[in-house]
Amino acid sequence: MNGDRGRMMRWLPPLSGVVVYFFIVSAEPWWESFLRMLFPSESTVIYARATLLHLVMRHLLLVGLSSGAATLLGLVAGICVTRSGGRDFLPIVDDVTSIGQTFPPVAVLSLAAPIMGFGFWPAVFALFLYGLMPVLRNTTAGIRSVPGEVLEAARGMGMSPLQILVHVELPLALKVIVSGVRVSVVIGVGTATIGAAIGAGGLGAPIISGLISDNPALVMEGAVAAALLAIVADSLLGAFERSLSATQAKRKPA
Repeated sequence: MNGDRGRMMRWLPPLSGVVVYFFIVSAEPWWESFLRMLFPSESTVIYARATLLHLVMRHLLLVGLSSGAATLLGLVAGICVTRSGGRDFLPIVDDVTSIGQTFPPVAVLSLAAPIMGFGFWPAVFALFLYGLMPVLRNTTAGIRSVPGEVLEAARGMGMSPLQILVHVELPLALKVIVSGVRVSVVIGVGTATIGAAIGAGGLGAPIISGLISDNPALVMEGAVAAALLAIVADSLLGAFERSLSATQAKRKPA
């Protein structure tokens, strides 16, 4: 009973944050009144081409696809380079995934646009490159941090390499892996705003429009919504990370 209550209390703040966030971005008249109060001299204070809720959903799609692909590839690559046959490739894979964060986001978008064109998918590709490194590095770090005696005990019990990976290494490394995913997603939420520069849409659209028209109200509309979204995403993944820590602590022998 106490355990269930503790889990509920861990998830209550982030879930409440999600509800409040979507209430705020859906309340367009309130949002317009707030911005008009801050910028009374501006004739336009709300991005006219799409509702704020539509921009948020587009932004979530950008981040969801890119972060999902980065998590999947980072996890698979991290597992492969920590196996006995793939350890020699670890420096190569690490260098390749570092390319995405060596260049500024605008440079990555600029390189992707001539190859893939303008629009949604070049931005997804650039965000994917940018979010891959934290997942890969945390996956390799988490798996390599599993104590050797634990692995030896698993082998002594007759477990196969696949069983050791699924039942020992990944569960023990999961908290570290989720931490990498958390960093990747939060980076993606912030970086996705730049995707509007090549027509990807999302919360960067009012920011770019405001910068072009010298309208600070539009800039604030996109920037505040993106910042709050990053906080909500970080809060949700943080609650999941804490839940994993609590679960692992319960499994430890007294």
